Amino acid sequence: MKVTRTGFLALALGFASLAMAGTASAQTLRLSHNTGDATTWHKGAERFAELLKERSGGMNVRVFANAQLTGGDQMKQAEMVSRGSLDFVVTSAINVTPLVPEMAVFSLPYLYASYEDVDATTNGAPGDRMKEIMDKHDIVVLAWGENGFREVTNSVRPIKNPDDLKGLKMRVAGPMYIDVMNALGANPQQMQWTETFSALQQKVVDGQENPIGAVIIPQRVYEVQKYLTAWHYSYDPVFLGVSKKLWNSWDDKKKEIVRKTAEEAMAYQKELTRDSTAKGVAFLREKGMEVYEPTAEELAAFRAATKSAFDTWAAKVGPDLVATFQKAIADKSN
Repeated sequence: MKVTRTGFLALALGFASLAMAGTASAQTLRLSHNTGDATTWHKGAERFAELLKERSGGMNVRVFANAQLTGGDQMKQAEMVSRGSLDFVVTSAINVTPLVPEMAVFSLPYLYASYEDVDATTNGAPGDRMKEIMDKHDIVVLAWGENGFREVTNSVRPIKNPDDLKGLKMRVAGPMYIDVMNALGANPQQMQWTETFSALQQKVVDGQENPIGAVIIPQRVYEVQKYLTAWHYSYDPVFLGVSKKLWNSWDDKKKEIVRKTAEEAMAYQKELTRDSTAKGVAFLREKGMEVYEPTAEELAAFRAATKSAFDTWAAKVGPDLVATFQKAIADKSN
């Protein structure tokens, strides 16, 4: 068979197109999170990647821990997903506040008193409202997971009342927690999580605050901290989000598969976190930590001392949004 020059070029272009299509179909999508590979964040992300590959017929998601893709900058991940430079992210609400200030609403001091309060918001109208807000920033929230109630640890002394925090150098994750620690008389130091363990170890900072099940235990904070106070002062959800640009490139069938898989993976992550937290206090005591559980009166003192930070950030995120959360919490038992 004689092939003309024009025909040869057409065949070559056809083969090139097929090769490119094959490459695209085998494309590896990248998911970033900012904790280590022993955490429930990582386990939830890995479960998502595993199930999605199986259910989608080959979608490959590679999980990157410790914010590797953003040079260790945990705050930058959401911005990169928003721009479409990253495909997926598992991160906490507080890490997104530089891009979306309203996400701080979840972490207002003493907004929540229980997991039932939390679930009333993430599973209800407030959670849907936050998804709408994130969508405007080009991030599609697929499912809510859990970082948990943040507890305070330090290597100097037990913390039983607000005065015990005075003068302590405390590592914090974001601006709202700076205001909270300032209200308590501490000396807050904003720091990437990837730098925190060594800073605690070398006494650059005295303490930090994070959830027991999701961070303190898997990240071995107990190795460099002596005292923990279970004051439940702030809650932090995690979420699995996807770039809106990537999301919009999929048909409805693929979107449904991705969303349902994300919901299942984050339900698994939340279950792991709550189970680890429930067993965590006993585990930490076995490891030599002194764990203090405040009385109702002592918690009231912490709540009063952090009221100024609550009011400041309630104004920043919007009184109407805060009211939506408070109403869902108040209505949960009705």
